[in-house]
Amino acid sequence: MPKYDNLSEELQERIREDRKKHWVNPFAFRDEDVVRRKMNHDRANLWRPAFVRDSEKIMHIPYYNRYADKTQVFSLYKNDDISRRSQHVQLVSRIARNIGGVLGLNTDLIEAIALGHDIGHTPFGHAGERMLGELYFESTGRYFNHNIHSARVLDTIFPLNLSVQTLDGIICHNGELELKEYRPVKYSDFPSFDKKMSDCYIRRGAVKELIPATLEGCVVRVSDIIAYLGKDRQDAIKLGLYEETSSGTGQSIGSTNAEIINNMTVNILENSYGRDYLRMDDEYFQAFKGGKKENYERIYGNRKLEEVYHKQIHPMFELVYRRLLGEMKAHDRNSVIYTHHINYIKGLTRYYSDFPYEECKAEDIVVDYMASMTDDYFVDLYHYFFPKGEYKVSYTGYFDRRQ
Repeated sequence: MPKYDNLSEELQERIREDRKKHWVNPFAFRDEDVVRRKMNHDRANLWRPAFVRDSEKIMHIPYYNRYADKTQVFSLYKNDDISRRSQHVQLVSRIARNIGGVLGLNTDLIEAIALGHDIGHTPFGHAGERMLGELYFESTGRYFNHNIHSARVLDTIFPLNLSVQTLDGIICHNGELELKEYRPVKYSDFPSFDKKMSDCYIRRGAVKELIPATLEGCVVRVSDIIAYLGKDRQDAIKLGLYEETSSGTGQSIGSTNAEIINNMTVNILENSYGRDYLRMDDEYFQAFKGGKKENYERIYGNRKLEEVYHKQIHPMFELVYRRLLGEMKAHDRNSVIYTHHINYIKGLTRYYSDFPYEECKAEDIVVDYMASMTDDYFVDLYHYFFPKGEYKVSYTGYFDRRQ
């Protein structure tokens, strides 16, 4: 029997009364407090408020298009109904805006964080992130994390002059860490932000210590988990990789995607309205945590997929990484990394950036390029470099099995 919670009548009446009185949440981030690296640029106006500008800047860079062909969880299936990274980003934005809107938070800031939070993600999802991270660490002793790289894309590769509030929410979105309470730790200056970025490159556990500076960032962080918890199950069921069971998870938050989104949203609203932090009931938190653990055991650790990643895609990553690094160190301006990446970035940013991108370290430029690739682009590049290569990616086609 489906389980859909409702807000208590008491809270619904309180919200209605607050809206009649035009109540303003004192804990919401105000547009007028926005902080940018260049404060004399990108000034808000009536038709393009502060954080609307951030959203539009994110949506208009070419990398935003690439969400559409990047893996969310399932890489090796041709199926138009399986989530790609683009749909996940939209779901996070929608869920977070729903929560933030009822709480009276800054939904423009929420949207900007949500739209940019995964723009630094690699091809082949978290498997690709692990592979690229291993290669980068082996070469440099530095750590790669997609959330940190998302901020690098939006603040360095494309110096968009985004607000520190948007960038902070992006680096702190880590959807792998579930908490019962989300309490922001406030700051609003770029030296502090830059220090956080630097620490995550050089210290192994630093990325897990990041806490959003705004309530809006906290909303996106928890919404990231809500967005994938049930949707990944729905996709896995579609592919025959997950069988529905009457597990303990369904007793509180539900088991289907729709139930989980509704019930987690309701519980967070019930426990967070009017407060300067987010929280959920212990029962819901335990089910939320248990549901994610169940996904890891039954979906993300799928042996069939991991075997393909290990035997085929990982060696391809290593060969492409080494080849691109060789091109960089040879300063071959006719090579792929120059003609398809460096020159491309320089052409796109020539009117608003004085940053000498080509002077970045060779390993950083290679990682920038590889992380920007879609799944199909990466596979094509491998075969371009190694036309007789022994590795290949085989997809389950539309008519290979019942989907």
